[in-house]
Order: sequence, then C-alpha cells, then structure tokens
Amino acid sequence: MASPAPIARARRRRAPSLSLRARRRAAANQRAGGSGGSRRAAGAAMEDVCAKFVSQKISKTRWRPLPAAALQPPDLFATGSWDNEDNRISIWSVGDLGNVGLNGEYQGEPHLLCDIRHNGDVMDMQFLDQERIVVASSTGTVTVFRHHQNNQTLSANQRWEKAHYHVDQDTSCGGAACTGVICNNPEIVTVGEDGRINLFRADQKDAVRTIDNADSSTLHAVTFLRTTEILTVNSIGQLKIWDLRQQRNELSQIFSLTGDRVPLHCVDRHPNQQHVVATGGQDGMLSVWDIRQGTMPVSLLNAHEAEMWEVHFHPSNPDHLFTCSEDGSLWHWDTSTDVAEKPSFLHQGGRSTTYFSHNTINQSVVSAWLSNDPTKDRMEITNLIPNQTLSVNSLDILGPCLVYGTDAEAIYVNRQLFA
Repeated sequence: MASPAPIARARRRRAPSLSLRARRRAAANQRAGGSGGSRRAAGAAMEDVCAKFVSQKISKTRWRPLPAAALQPPDLFATGSWDNEDNRISIWSVGDLGNVGLNGEYQGEPHLLCDIRHNGDVMDMQFLDQERIVVASSTGTVTVFRHHQNNQTLSANQRWEKAHYHVDQDTSCGGAACTGVICNNPEIVTVGEDGRINLFRADQKDAVRTIDNADSSTLHAVTFLRTTEILTVNSIGQLKIWDLRQQRNELSQIFSLTGDRVPLHCVDRHPNQQHVVATGGQDGMLSVWDIRQGTMPVSLLNAHEAEMWEVHFHPSNPDHLFTCSEDGSLWHWDTSTDVAEKPSFLHQGGRSTTYFSHNTINQSVVSAWLSNDPTKDRMEITNLIPNQTLSVNSLDILGPCLVYGTDAEAIYVNRQLFA
C-alpha cells in the first residue's frame, strides 16, 4: 500500500475521507501489482508510450515551450516531485530522436539532463520562458529556476520566501502552500491555501501586488483569461474573475457549481475562445463554462471516479482536451466534428470508445465545446492508460507529444499521440 499522504497534500486535495482514499490507493496498487506491474502493463499495451521509472512520486510535468514558428516537436520537459524525502526539479530530454521501430513508432527513453533539490512538495510548475521555470512549494515559497543549457545545470534564479502564509510571513512555521502558478512573461501570478493572490514580475524582488483576502477558502488554481484578467478556482466550487487593472482588490465576477460546493482543483482556458473555460474537481466531473453568460457551467460531464487533478486544452488544436485523475486514468476528449468518421486515438487495451452528448443552455456561439447542434454534438473519449494504477497527478500536451507523471514513481512520454 502506498504511504499515507502528508498534511500538505491532504489539505490541498480535500479528499472526502482518508479511509476512502486509502481504499482507492490500495485497490489501485493491487491492480497494478506494484510499479513493476505498471511497467509491464504500459509496455505491453502501449508500444508508442515510453515509461521512465524515477524513484520519486511525480506531481508536475511540463513541456518546455518551443520558439515561435518552430517546426520541430518538443524535445525537453521538466518534472517536479512530492512526498519524497528529497524532492527534485528535473529537466529531461525525450531521448534518441533517431531510434524508431519498424512501424515508425518512437522507441527512445527520456533521460535526465540535470536536477536540483526543491524544499517542500512541488505543488505547481510553469515555464516562464525557454530557460526559466517557476515552481510553487508546499512551504509557501515561489522559486524561479534557470536551466543553463550550455552545461546542463539548474540554479535558483529568484525566490520569494513565504509568498503564501497563514498567520505571519516572519514566523518560522507560518507558511501556507502555494497551490497554483501561471505565467505571462514577465508576470507571474500565484495563489495559495491562504486565499491570497500575488502578482510578481520576474525582474523585481518584491511583489508587484498582493490581494490578501481574495478568498476565505483555499485557492487551488489560477489561469490568465487575458493579459489583465485572471480566473481562480477554490475549494467550495467557485470561479472568480479578477481584473488586475482595478486598483481596488475587488473581484469582477463570480461563478459557482450548484449543490454541494464540490472543491475545484484545476482550470484551463480555451486557447482561442477566451470565454470558454474547463474545470475539474473532487468529484471527477469535467465542467465547461461560458463566462460571458450565466453563473453556472454550460456542461457537466461525467468523467473520472475520483479527484481530477489537471485539465488541459490542446494549445493548438483545442477540439482536443485532456484530463487526469487520482483514479489512475488519463482521458482524451475529442469534440472534432468529423469524429464519427475517424478511428479512435490510442485506445488499444483501454476502455472501448464511447460517444457522449453534453447538454448546453442558452448558446449562440459556434464552438465545439458549447455547440447545441445535436448532429455535431458528439464526443469521443478515450482512456490513454489501459491499466489504471496509482494517481496520475499531472499531464502536459504540446504538438503531437504528451507527458504525464504518476504516484507510481514514473513518467510517461507519448510522441505520436495523433498518429
């Protein structure tokens, strides 16, 4: 059985009951047969996915952004760990690009370029640019690490100690977990367990702005809607929009799930339609919102059997969306209009492909995620992990490449997702 979660993780995840979560993890571990079973299952059923076992639980995975107009696929990614005696930030190369099998499948294995110790659990992580990575810690500290590509080393470039804290920033034990970070170079926005929002700039020592009482509950994640607007999600099922141009620390708009105030853990904005937002929460449901109208989600889609940890639209093909969960699954949601005419993506060994209709209300915009045309309103959902194991904590997608990290102490890379 997996070791029990530390306090920081338990607070962040707000599991309905520890005993339920322990049972889930025990069942998942039994299904997987340990990390060795995970390796065999992944290798046998998903030839195009490369697994790397790293002896640490992975909490975050992020592709390094590509230069503008780059034609090559992503080649480097970063990982952060949690619940280890010695947590690390690591930079990986995807492996030997020339190592291709007879059927054209990629066979290289990710290899470690460099790593550095990180104090506390890695709660979130975002690339600021091609060299710098912003990391949120369970200690409340936010650190900018620089990747020196000439000699493959990592160094702490800048650090904001206890950017988030419960009582007093100066006390030794007052840190509150920094749960989310989003970057729009040079600006960095962080949120935390303390309900605080910070705006930093990469070249400035002190915070540009702090909204101390942004929320009375835990803020779990944040995203930019526009360069001057951010959206946060919290532990009582609310979305809040903040206009950073306003000097008064007052929110612009609030949205809420009805019913039991289920904690929301993750959020992502559609890359082309800024009014379309997807969230995931403790109940595993995928919610799609149109922030131009109403205060409730447009669609509520049954998804995972446990907490959803991350949701990401594909950055250049947002008809595709990806979610991962505590239940050990990673789902690919495809709303392409021609979905009925094409084969399923990568569901060998996984769930059989199913088609869902999602209910919409008051929609006038033509959008794959908001459309109310039943002839187009079809969705293909594929589980990309055929044998569920321990929690899939993080994923990132760029071009044809997917990377994800798990509590089974492994990272996985798929470089031919749309093959």
